[in-house]
Amino acid sequence: MMLAKKYFNFIAILVLTLFSFSAYGEETKQEPGNTVNTAQEIKEYIKHHLKDSHDFHFYTNNETGEHRSFPLPVIVWTKDGLKTFMSSAFHHDDNGQVIVEKGNARLVKLHSKIYQLDQGATTVAFDDDHHPTNAHKVLDFSITKSVFGMLLTGLLMLLGFSALARGYKKGHTVPKGVGRILEPLVIYVRDDIAKPNIGEKKYRKFMGFLLTVFFFIWILNLLGLTPLGFNVTGQIAVTACLAIFTAVIYLFSGSKDFWKHTLWMPGVPMILRPILAVIELVGFVLIKPFSLLVRLFANMTAGHFVVMSLIALMITMKESFGAVTSTGMSLVLALFISVIEILVAFLQAFIFTMLSSLFIGMAVEEHDHH
Repeated sequence: MMLAKKYFNFIAILVLTLFSFSAYGEETKQEPGNTVNTAQEIKEYIKHHLKDSHDFHFYTNNETGEHRSFPLPVIVWTKDGLKTFMSSAFHHDDNGQVIVEKGNARLVKLHSKIYQLDQGATTVAFDDDHHPTNAHKVLDFSITKSVFGMLLTGLLMLLGFSALARGYKKGHTVPKGVGRILEPLVIYVRDDIAKPNIGEKKYRKFMGFLLTVFFFIWILNLLGLTPLGFNVTGQIAVTACLAIFTAVIYLFSGSKDFWKHTLWMPGVPMILRPILAVIELVGFVLIKPFSLLVRLFANMTAGHFVVMSLIALMITMKESFGAVTSTGMSLVLALFISVIEILVAFLQAFIFTMLSSLFIGMAVEEHDHH
């Protein structure tokens, strides 16, 4: 009970600190009346929300044009070396109008990407497709929203599993605090995912990876439902890295029988074996990881898009049904979809872990020879 209270206090302090820092964060002004009314403006706003960003944007006062956000560290490698500063230096600009000078480097932000202006340039020049012609991208190592979300998730997992492990070391047969939530899920991953797909003899070797993937995706998906605007599993770079980890593990853990059946499949005509070997290799190296990354990325992105589209109904249907009716319909439908998204958050973590264990089981399986 005391352990649960400590974790609750930790989370409360973390959230309060984040919001208190926002008071000292970016507070910029733009032209009043920066509202989102048309269908095209709503579409662009949703696309911008789904992207990663260098700060947490909480709200904008449309009457005064004032932004309130929480800046994050910007760490970039330019032609002039490493440059670090807070994202508030860009003053919530995303169109290259604000130039940040760090030494000899002049940096601008365009569509959430940071560019360095060429030597002597004072403004950004664009071509007909609105691509910069006198600026180039820099190596960006910034702590963005997605990176912050992954670090936060890693910290929560470290604290949670450390508490569970300490309880076992003390001989507690019944877990306490946060361990009461974690232990049933750990047993579920072990008994219903790892053992059936990998086998009783070899599952323990891969339990660390499967548990990490399951809880990492699940917690990130839950964070994506908070007002902080996380969309980490909706970033294809993140899901691609998770899929690559799975592919590396099952390819390097493959048994002799696995590679024999893959590269020179027995029981088929000799002329077909090279063709089947190519097909099998493409399947294991490309198709299976691709299916993992696309499934998670597409489902989470679609969920966020649907929720925001339903919220936007209060704007698009205001003239037809009135402000009160359209707002009520929007909130009810968005609440319904959000409840389903809680289930989807767990389901996508389960599916990714299940398929990963299935691919690993196929690679480490020992075939019977008659």
